[in-house]
Amino acid sequence: MGRFAKGIQRAVLLCAVLGVAACSSVYRNHGYVPADDQLEVIEVGVDTRETVATAVGRPTSTGVLDAGGWYYVKSRFQHFGPRAPKEIDRQVLAISFTEGGVVENIERFGLEDGRVVVLSRRITDSNIKGIGFLRQLFGNLGNFSAGDFLQ
Repeated sequence: MGRFAKGIQRAVLLCAVLGVAACSSVYRNHGYVPADDQLEVIEVGVDTRETVATAVGRPTSTGVLDAGGWYYVKSRFQHFGPRAPKEIDRQVLAISFTEGGVVENIERFGLEDGRVVVLSRRITDSNIKGIGFLRQLFGNLGNFSAGDFLQ
């Protein structure tokens, strides 16, 4: 084999390696949700908005219809080549407050098969507040088709 043929083989091999490397998945995280060990210091029925803000920070989202809730949202997206990013995980932490500003309940939600799934819950009574916002947040995932946008 000649020197020229070896050079071409090396160039083809290099292009193949670069092509495979370019098609690997890249993962990106967006948002913030406090970890369970951070939430352990918050006591339902005792802590207030100020003590929660000191312990875990203020959220980027608050309840639109229910002024008593704070929502921490974290999403993980997979980017693969030229395709559109795909959301592969979403967590929502909802902290509800009474009218007096005391923590009423703490709930963590996940997304599995397009449905809201309660991962953990600490409440003072049986009334779950803020579910309307969460249903809106998760409800539209998977309900779109290309035909809806073309017409």
